[in-house]
Amino acid sequence: MPSDVPQLNLTNSPRLQQLIRDGKIYLSLKDAIALALENNLDLAYFRYNLVIADMDLARTKAGGITRGVNTGVVQGTQGGFSSASSGGGGAPSSSGGAGAAGAGGLVQSTLGTGTVVNSFDPVVSVKSYVDHTTQQEPNTFTIGVPLLKQNTIDFSSQYSQSFPLGTNIQVNYIGQRFTINSPYYGVNPNLYSNFEFIASQPLLAGFGLGTNERYIRIAKKNKTLTDLSFKAQTIATITQVENIYWDLVNAYQDAQVKERSLGFAQQTLDDDQKQLELKAIPALQVMKDQSDVATREGDLTVAKASLRLNELLIKNALTKEIDDPQLADMPVVPLDRIGSSDENEGKAIDALITEAEKNRPDVSQDQIAMEIAQDSLKTIKNSLLPQLNLYGLYAGSGTGGPANPYCSLGPEQCSTTLPSDFASTLQNTFNYTAPEYQVGFQLNIILRNRIAKADQFRAVLEFRQNQLTFEEQKKNIRSEVRNSQYALQQARARVDSQQKARDLAQKTFDITKQEQQLGSKSSYDTLTADHDLAVAESALFAAQALYEKAKVEIDRATGDTLDRMGVSIDDAKSGVVARSTP
Repeated sequence: MPSDVPQLNLTNSPRLQQLIRDGKIYLSLKDAIALALENNLDLAYFRYNLVIADMDLARTKAGGITRGVNTGVVQGTQGGFSSASSGGGGAPSSSGGAGAAGAGGLVQSTLGTGTVVNSFDPVVSVKSYVDHTTQQEPNTFTIGVPLLKQNTIDFSSQYSQSFPLGTNIQVNYIGQRFTINSPYYGVNPNLYSNFEFIASQPLLAGFGLGTNERYIRIAKKNKTLTDLSFKAQTIATITQVENIYWDLVNAYQDAQVKERSLGFAQQTLDDDQKQLELKAIPALQVMKDQSDVATREGDLTVAKASLRLNELLIKNALTKEIDDPQLADMPVVPLDRIGSSDENEGKAIDALITEAEKNRPDVSQDQIAMEIAQDSLKTIKNSLLPQLNLYGLYAGSGTGGPANPYCSLGPEQCSTTLPSDFASTLQNTFNYTAPEYQVGFQLNIILRNRIAKADQFRAVLEFRQNQLTFEEQKKNIRSEVRNSQYALQQARARVDSQQKARDLAQKTFDITKQEQQLGSKSSYDTLTADHDLAVAESALFAAQALYEKAKVEIDRATGDTLDRMGVSIDDAKSGVVARSTP
């Protein structure tokens, strides 16, 4: 019976409504990650791959060829499903696969190549028919009647099954009832029953569990690869959400800075307009104030647009759908302005590399791919052997039928010792009345066997390529860890520098404002100091966001993202986070 999959559930999880207050979404980083685990479409798409891997394994347990599973990780999609991915995420692939032009547009790997694996599922075939034939005879001497009439009732069945050692069994049965109107037959109707049991076993090519269970082992490895790829997808999605969140924090704080700066410039303009009415200051000062207000209004407009974009990106990453106009226009207020401390910042580079090689799922994936390739080298050698099959057959048959009452032959020819009913005929089939034995072998030798030889040698070459890929991956991991630590150190230094610049700008503004009150500085000088303070604050917030994203990157490079953020992979697989309240 066919199986079905439930329809897509495109309703956002209840957690989102719990975060809405006064028409705004108040969002912490942990809430953002929880929403991503429950609603992100990239993760929802990948969850189907886990079930596909189970079905691929079930297929190979019946002797089928593994179809492979999509293990590509989707990245950089701003939370929504996209065909763009690393590792061929838009197309099915299994470990050891290759990509380039070739037969059918694809290069076919030697993975799994070898002798044919027959189905382990039993096959039952049944055939039955009723036949009536009338045939004109040239004379009655041959058959005894001018019109020969024959009625045949036939039933045949077959049961066959193969086993992991390469053994194949086949059971055949035929039952037949045949009637004829000729008086020259001593038995009419004629009953016939036949039973055969045939067993065959390959002794060279196609022999053994290693050869016939190779697809099962590949499917089991692919299932493990799929679990690791889901972990990698979860890390990629959380990394992406963290980066979007810190961009949102930066945009939110920058908009607040620009709004405060505009408010100060507007207040200065209002004060100077009052001074102008009293003719205490020149009109040029008010014009400068108006120009400064216009500039800051433009800056605020840009900052609000950037904030609006980042709000849209975070909602897109954390929801299944945002067609609700109320949700699409709802502001997002980030609650976490500074991230937690990261232990990776102070660790030695060697310790970070060791941690990455232990924790990163892509390292385990490469190791499993190497194991699959090594196993494939062993099984493909079997196809180089000749085909030598040993077989044995046992058969029994029974014949029966009543004497023909219209028999025109002599008494001896018309008499019979056969059983008259089908039950006795069937009994004779299995009671050793008329047995047959046969034992033999069949040997097939492909001279030169160049196809199998080419596949075997290509498998060795692909294994060497996998070894190079594995070594290259280890180099890349070391490079990523080093670069991420350098970037984190640079980001930390940039924050410290921008913090000093902001503190200096604050002091400069405070001094200038005091001097303005004492009359030694103009309002324009204070406006300039305030503008410098706003620029310094925006630069500080941008540096802090880059620092937080640098921490996110070093966590990804070392494979520490899930542990540091307290993410359960079981929650990611189920799409329901155990933490029920925000």
